[in-house]
Amino acid sequence: MALMPKRVKHRKNQRGRIRGNATRGNTVVFGEYGLQSVQPGHINATTIEACRIAASQYIRGSGGKLYIRIFPDKPVTARPLETRMGKGKGEPDRWVAVVKPGTVLFEIAGASKEAARDCFNRVAHKLPVRVRLVERTPGS
Repeated sequence: MALMPKRVKHRKNQRGRIRGNATRGNTVVFGEYGLQSVQPGHINATTIEACRIAASQYIRGSGGKLYIRIFPDKPVTARPLETRMGKGKGEPDRWVAVVKPGTVLFEIAGASKEAARDCFNRVAHKLPVRVRLVERTPGS
């Protein structure tokens, strides 16, 4: 798999529930424009990689820089197909990033607003959550 942590404290996590809004990682820090989530959800490591490829292909010519602000650190388990009931929990199948409303997912530096909007439109089609474009505030 592309993105996954080197070590984890617990190999199999429980699912949990995504409640509340993001209090950390909810402002644009590295670039001028960011892609902020509006809904809670899980984003797969493969989805993050697909978004990275789509964005980097678009901003390659303009000289902008892409920052990825999320990392998949939660394992999701799955039972093998056609397995009978019982026999415990399945093995880790994929890694996901837990996203709360307000989390900034991606940022772009060194690009115009129109280029950032076009780039993030391409990225938004690949994401399972609704997102919006946010700008960096002058004070930060």
